[in-house]
Amino acid sequence: MKKVITYGTYDLLHEGHLNLLKRAKALGDYLIVGVTSDSFDQERGKLNVHHNVLKRIQAIRDINIADEIIIEDYIGQKIDDIQQHQIDVFVIGSDWEGQFDYLKEYCEVVYVPRTDGVSSTELRASVDSIYKVGVIGCGRIAKRFVPESKFVSRVEITSVFNPNLDEAKAFRDQFDLLSFHDDLESFLQNVDAIYIASPHLSHYDYIKIGLNSGKHVLCEIPLCLSEQQAIELYSLAKSKGLVLLEASKTAFSPGFLHLVSLVKSGIIGDVVDVQASLSKLQDNSLREFDVNQAGGCMTELSPLPLMAMIKILGYQIKDMQFHSRIHNQVDVFTKGIFTYENAISTITLGLGVKTEGNLVISGTKGYLYVPSPWWKTEYFEVRFEDINQNRKFFYRYLEEGLRYELQEFVSMIVNKRTSTFKLKEDESILIAKIIEHYRQGLGLRILGSN
Repeated sequence: MKKVITYGTYDLLHEGHLNLLKRAKALGDYLIVGVTSDSFDQERGKLNVHHNVLKRIQAIRDINIADEIIIEDYIGQKIDDIQQHQIDVFVIGSDWEGQFDYLKEYCEVVYVPRTDGVSSTELRASVDSIYKVGVIGCGRIAKRFVPESKFVSRVEITSVFNPNLDEAKAFRDQFDLLSFHDDLESFLQNVDAIYIASPHLSHYDYIKIGLNSGKHVLCEIPLCLSEQQAIELYSLAKSKGLVLLEASKTAFSPGFLHLVSLVKSGIIGDVVDVQASLSKLQDNSLREFDVNQAGGCMTELSPLPLMAMIKILGYQIKDMQFHSRIHNQVDVFTKGIFTYENAISTITLGLGVKTEGNLVISGTKGYLYVPSPWWKTEYFEVRFEDINQNRKFFYRYLEEGLRYELQEFVSMIVNKRTSTFKLKEDESILIAKIIEHYRQGLGLRILGSN
């Protein structure tokens, strides 16, 4: 018996899929179809899949072409499957020409022609409404955001706003957007949602204007610099039925979400200590070092470590103390110490000081260790007194990670959710409160001063 195998996502099953499967079936006596799992699709950056793996498998089963259906769940599985199932022919579409020649060592490899004029991408566009997103700001993070948006379904970056029209035009040209603006009103007229990547001090005003204009808002960290402003903005968003989301990319990444679930499950017992650090050595001419633009470690770097602390230990902070090294009125190094009823947490931040960027969560049964850069959470270990019980976990944090926050943002809009467990409103508000507490000098000791 001649066995044939082929693989695919098979999202929104269409004529092209059917033709490929029929051609594969004709090449042998027994056809095995591998359908990619949801987690494998995410690992490969395919965040625009419309149906989950169970629905996609059922769709393949319903057309009654495959003799057997399996799930593809990891890189390198094709070689394992070919050997395990004693495959004679591997079949794939011609748009992958040459990329699977390495399998010729194990079986015959056939590239069959694709059906012209039909694709899953085109079908998704026809089935789903597309949300037009405008970008406010043309800086470093905005330039990373636009390419990341290509991996998220139902969203298109269409325009950019910047008070400097030349910068807006250059951004439009670089990313081939539809329009550019230095007038906020005209910019807002042609978008459904906005992504704010402007300097910190402008966030509050832009969010408020966007919400009052009926636009959903995704705003870079920190959302704003005061507790009351954050409360006001979330209340405004809810009153209008709009999504307001702080773009804390780590909070939405697969590895970090699993980390939090494990800790909450009690795998390391009661948590008594959370230590998180984050540092960057940057050109001191950048905005991060400008006191007039709210520069410094706490405003620039603290939102991610604070998010991790709050996710693990909660809201009931009893005391906050800060120790900072100041240069040109900006903190270039800050250590924050947060006391809870039964636990303590420290965050260590540096713009002019470099430190190990890891995350350590200590418990009564063991501890969880995430090496630098912990905010990408690609790998972590759960460690115990008996090292034979230690467990290692691996994840892919794709490129810049901005696709994860955008995916959650769009999902909230589509499903009409104004809140998400991945980053709760109260967590975002508490981060703003802690930053405000620091900026007011409360509990602050300047290193080197009397």
